[in-house]
Amino acid sequence: MDRVLIVTGGSRGIGAATVRLAARSGYRVCFTFLRDAEAAQAIAGETNSLALPCDVSVEADIVRVFEAVNRELGAPYALVNNAATLEPQMRVEQMTADRLHRMFAVNVIGTILCCREAILRMRSGGAIVNVSSGAAKYGSPGEYVDYAATKGAIDTFTIGLAKEVAAQGIRVNAVRPGFIHTDLHAKGGEPDRVTRLASSVPMQRGGRPEEVAEGILWLLSDAASYITGTTLDIAGGR
Repeated sequence: MDRVLIVTGGSRGIGAATVRLAARSGYRVCFTFLRDAEAAQAIAGETNSLALPCDVSVEADIVRVFEAVNRELGAPYALVNNAATLEPQMRVEQMTADRLHRMFAVNVIGTILCCREAILRMRSGGAIVNVSSGAAKYGSPGEYVDYAATKGAIDTFTIGLAKEVAAQGIRVNAVRPGFIHTDLHAKGGEPDRVTRLASSVPMQRGGRPEEVAEGILWLLSDAASYITGTTLDIAGGR
């Protein structure tokens, strides 16, 4: 395989699992990270991938990453929009405009801009997978309705973009993970959230990042060649 893949937010959790699986599958991978350079370099060394710092809420950072990938690896065939942020759990009446701007800048605007830069460089078709969340379906009341709203926006964006670029040979899909064991929950103030909620999942457990990565890589692959505008639930039946 001689395909270039960009994964945003690839130094931990679902992103890191995706980088590892993609590298084993033969992709030439670039992934972005925000703060943990040590973890990023460890994954880059393990997978022979290119790790680049990037704040996806900053347009210039996104453009710089795509230009660097074009120079060093070649034109991207695939993109996984995984980078996301989460704020501490609270009700809507406690939320500030600053919090909402941060959330939407990373989770929605950053995703759209990364898609823009990828499409500009996908000369012979390609595949994009956006990482949504089960929160888009259930709303996360009393915890982070704003995060859920950003992921609902990603679901809608995925459908629209898929139809817009289908004739160019570019497929756009999403995965919607359920309760997955990652450290994103700690950022929301409850590291053990998945354990607390596992009994509400029909399979009676939280998922592993590697299980989500398998779904992402399948959607990127030629095995999913007639699938676009679709969101795949990876949520243990929830």
